[in-house]
Amino acid sequence: MNTPSASPTTELPNPRQLRSALEPYARPNKTVAVRQLIVSLALYLLGWVAMYFSLSISYWLTLLLAIPTAGLLVRIFIFFHDCGHNSFFPSKRANKRVGFWLGVLVFTPSEQWWHAHAIHHATSGNLEKRGIGDVDTKTVAEYQALSPLQRLGYRLFRFPAIMFLLGPIWMFLIQHRFPIPKFGKKETLSVLWTNLAILALATALSLLLGFWNYVLIQLPIIWIAGAAGIWLFFVQHQYPNVYWAHEGEWDYTASALRGASYYQLPPLLQWFSGNIGFHQIHHLNPRIPNYALASAYHNNPIIQQHSIVITLPQSLSCAKLALYDESQKRMIAFSELSRP
Repeated sequence: MNTPSASPTTELPNPRQLRSALEPYARPNKTVAVRQLIVSLALYLLGWVAMYFSLSISYWLTLLLAIPTAGLLVRIFIFFHDCGHNSFFPSKRANKRVGFWLGVLVFTPSEQWWHAHAIHHATSGNLEKRGIGDVDTKTVAEYQALSPLQRLGYRLFRFPAIMFLLGPIWMFLIQHRFPIPKFGKKETLSVLWTNLAILALATALSLLLGFWNYVLIQLPIIWIAGAAGIWLFFVQHQYPNVYWAHEGEWDYTASALRGASYYQLPPLLQWFSGNIGFHQIHHLNPRIPNYALASAYHNNPIIQQHSIVITLPQSLSCAKLALYDESQKRMIAFSELSRP
């Protein structure tokens, strides 16, 4: 894949210089956040209503309407994500309270997901600290040490049709319904309260619209939105020259600038995805809200110079990547693997 990006051998900018350049953008704005929230939730509700009335016309029309409605849910997930970083609203209390209810809409327990995501930020690209909040990625040596059955399991997990089509159902409808054992009481309770709130909302909508109508509307929305979300997260950390390093060599700035891409999307898709394509900036400073990421990028030539840029057409070839080759310091596909 030919990516117009910074070279992995380019000397990294000074971390203090980066912090100074990005600090002005790490200031949540209540007015902007409320406007984003009202507009996106209103459009999402409108999409739901349109899908309901389309059921009496054609389910194909319902599925067509599910696409933009799911796109709005992706955008709402980014607001939920920002709340976890306390970057959406200036108030920590507002982030926590609004974030919980946004988590209900996106079928994700707030405190548990936020905790896992914080671990992801603190360990992204660290070969010794994989396993929480990331996509399971093995090195070539680790894969070759697996048994034949374990290799098959890993190949199935990394198979695009399974990861992006079955993955959303598993993650958002099943996996998120259970607490992570190693997490604390606060995270466990967030799973319980989120599950109860989802059940209450689903029951209310089922009584209002009919159970099967609810399923026929909600299922494609969460499926499409989940697939898009998994893809966004995947392609922002899984590309040929992505950064991985062992504990003693791992560097936070390198993990942000070389281990998180700038996914350059068309304007409409950038809007639906809440600017999360500026992922390198988000990893450099998670306190920057989604509505300030674009400005932080376009107003800082030094970050532009050092960003790994991936366009939409270029990103498609990333789906086949599955292993990190330590000898070449790059991600490879199974087809590139030499037989042991």
